Amino acid sequence: MKLRSHYIVMGLAAALVLAACSKKEEAPAQQAAAPAAAPIDMATVATITGTVKLDGTAPKPVHFKTDSDPYCSKFHASSPLMSEEVVADKENDLENVVVYIKSGLGDRTFPTPTEAVELDQTGCQYKPHVVALMVNQPLSIVNSDQTTHNIHPTPANNRDWNKSQPPGAQPIVDSFAREEVAIPVKCNVHSWMKCYIAVLKSPYFAVTKSDGTFEIKNLPPGDYTIAAWQEKYGSVEQKITVAPKETKKVDFTFKAS
Repeated sequence: MKLRSHYIVMGLAAALVLAACSKKEEAPAQQAAAPAAAPIDMATVATITGTVKLDGTAPKPVHFKTDSDPYCSKFHASSPLMSEEVVADKENDLENVVVYIKSGLGDRTFPTPTEAVELDQTGCQYKPHVVALMVNQPLSIVNSDQTTHNIHPTPANNRDWNKSQPPGAQPIVDSFAREEVAIPVKCNVHSWMKCYIAVLKSPYFAVTKSDGTFEIKNLPPGDYTIAAWQEKYGSVEQKITVAPKETKKVDFTFKAS
């Protein structure tokens, strides 16, 4: 009888061990995947327009000397080469300001455009002075001058690179993997040549025109932070709410230092 009880106890213990092992081997419960962002309803999208101005007197542009390069010197013999750090018209409207949606889009992702944005080197200047494109979008750099240039972006959050481009060379095509507003670009051959590349993670951005105006289209309704960046004066921001189908006017002002 004692022997039988002993076997019963051993059997129960073995069963408990097997049960415990089987629990350990059970796969952990899968976490629910985060819901995908709602698709954009193009029937409800809004538009943001506005103007960027300077409050105060714009600094006088600097006259660059181009004597170090005979081609550049000859090109600007009758039209002096001036700095473009602050470009404002008679009404103090600011050109070359990047305006973009900084936050409010949540987890939305956007396809990368395959069309390249062009940055030209013409008249020993970068044109345009400020370019904007999306993360991983191709940037095509062209040399329209009859002299060798050097393209050297100096990013804080992206890969640094430095390439030379002689006259008649094929375009240099590259891209940037992370958002950054904005990347300074210099030419190691011509010290006066400077420009900026703004890299954005959404398509909701614009660069102001010569009259300081901008337009951002196809924005889904919602609450956003919209920012404006200028190379000398930094960034300013506003909180906005955009209703379905609304055309909203948002203006920015930078104070002259």
